[in-house]
Amino acid sequence: MTRHGEFKTPGGKLVVADVAVADGRLAEVAVTGDFFLEPAEALADIVAALLGAPATASATDLAERIEAGLRPGAELIGFDATAVATAVRRAVADDMPRQIADQAGA
Repeated sequence: MTRHGEFKTPGGKLVVADVAVADGRLAEVAVTGDFFLEPAEALADIVAALLGAPATASATDLAERIEAGLRPGAELIGFDATAVATAVRRAVADDMPRQIADQAGA
C-alpha cells in the first residue's frame, strides 16, 4: 500500500513522496514536486538512495543517504535532501492512520 507525504520548503517549493513499506523497509519510492534539479537524472539517485532504507530511519538519516547517493555536481534547486527526507517521514508516519482507516472502510 502506497503512503503519501508532502513538505513545502521555506521558499515555497512542494516536495511529495509516495512510498511503500515492505518488511520494515522502503520498498517503493516516488519523489515529485514543483522543484528543479540538475541533471534530471539526479532524481534517480535520490530514489536509489532511499530504496531499502529502514522505514524507521530519521529524517536526518534519510537526508544523509540522499546526499551520499547524489552524483557529483548534482544541484537541487528550490529544495534539499532534508525536504525530501521530511516528505518521506511524513508519508511513513503521518499517513499511517489514514491507511488504517481506509482499510477499515472508514
